[in-house]
Amino acid sequence: IEMAGDSSFPDVESDGSEKNEETEIVVNVGGVRQVFYGDNLNQYPETRLAELMNCLSGGYDSIFSLCDDYDPGKREFYFDRDPDAFKCIIDVYYFGEIHMKKGICPICFKNEMEFWKVDLKFLDDCCKTHLSEKREELEEIARRVQLILDDLGVDASESRGKRCQKYIWKFLEKPESSYPARVIAVLSFLFILISSIVMCVGTIPDLQIVDAEGNRVEHPTLDSIETVCIVWFTMEYVLRLISSPNKLHFVLSFMNIVDMLAILPFYVSLTLTHLGAKLMELSNVQQAVQALRIMRIARIFKLARHSSGLQTLTYALKRSFKELGLLLMYLAVGIFVFSALGYTMEQSHPETLFKSIPQSFWWAIITMTTVGYGDIYPKTTLGKLNAAISFLCGVIAIALPIHPIINNFVRYYNKQRVLETAAKHELELMELNSADGKATNAKNEPEDLAREGKEAPFYSSRLKVSHSDTFIHLLSEEKHYRNRLQSCK
Repeated sequence: IEMAGDSSFPDVESDGSEKNEETEIVVNVGGVRQVFYGDNLNQYPETRLAELMNCLSGGYDSIFSLCDDYDPGKREFYFDRDPDAFKCIIDVYYFGEIHMKKGICPICFKNEMEFWKVDLKFLDDCCKTHLSEKREELEEIARRVQLILDDLGVDASESRGKRCQKYIWKFLEKPESSYPARVIAVLSFLFILISSIVMCVGTIPDLQIVDAEGNRVEHPTLDSIETVCIVWFTMEYVLRLISSPNKLHFVLSFMNIVDMLAILPFYVSLTLTHLGAKLMELSNVQQAVQALRIMRIARIFKLARHSSGLQTLTYALKRSFKELGLLLMYLAVGIFVFSALGYTMEQSHPETLFKSIPQSFWWAIITMTTVGYGDIYPKTTLGKLNAAISFLCGVIAIALPIHPIINNFVRYYNKQRVLETAAKHELELMELNSADGKATNAKNEPEDLAREGKEAPFYSSRLKVSHSDTFIHLLSEEKHYRNRLQSCK
């Protein structure tokens, strides 16, 4: 920063009493120089640039506490900071708000604002949203890294039962943890497919047999395969429940409720078959068993546990509730209008199929969704014209919200890939830092430990003991340094 303006501007040793609002400050940040006036800077006296107005009277200690270097001959102060971010930050002195330029890392920009002592409240709302999204991404990266470290780490203070419980949980819930875990995940996936195929094939009349009462039932072989699949699902659910660190959360989880719904009908049907006849009529028992068998379709949703694509689709639909609501609203309005018009226009025809407006709702639904079963159709000219307009409006109404829904899916899918790659890079960086630290301290460690009278610590080959210099606060509470995540621009 070069102090310019009045020829009698004080040196470092002066008392600074000649400062006034007309004083000019030329700021040199990364080779970029910018002129400021004292009246502008004094609007925000707590910022670093405003503090420069009073630093000369405090001597060199005061000066070097605010800048990186100082040339007393040129009265120039140097700052080794990002000039692009600085150009955005100085807008606060002129416009009272700050906007981030495109391409600047939000986290780095936040650090620059903290360096220049500018409050985040001056950041515009649109930029705050971008910063919040980046924070969430970094927190997700930290969470993933911490989960991996927890899986790799072994706490010697834990009991054998606790370690066994964690091993079973990791074995069943995290296929990427080991090769046997991947094999178990593949087997579970195959059992789901086999069970679903058996459920469908069992309804083919040619493959059914007639029991003693003359009723057609599934083939005993298919029943045996179904029993084996249910036994597998039951063992898997029970082991996961026993090894779960939070059993209440486990039971109330949506996917685990689906697992329970896939298992429960088999045991309820078995109970009703053997004991229900004593409590109710045989026909009622058979109806209850058939109703419970239909619930077996819930097991197809178990595939979502092993498919990242289905999980991404589910999340995209959750984020698209607004667009889906708009789609339903468009269709509801169109269905009501065109069904009423169709009913009115078809009343003049003696063989009309439009008996009432509620009955016309069905025609409007299948017409606007371009299904067109043909069970209800208009016979008058005006009715056919109304039908043509209705399906054209239906195509437009369905097409409008589809693009935002697709964007949500693509955005979330790409985000998950980026987060996964960033977590792997962070682990690699932690491993490299750990290896470098061990190599540096290898010589001095025996002497230091002998001098301090301490026992040699146990160094595991796992990443659990490695030190990360990441600035993500969820991973470490120590001093954080700049790394590739922070220097992402």
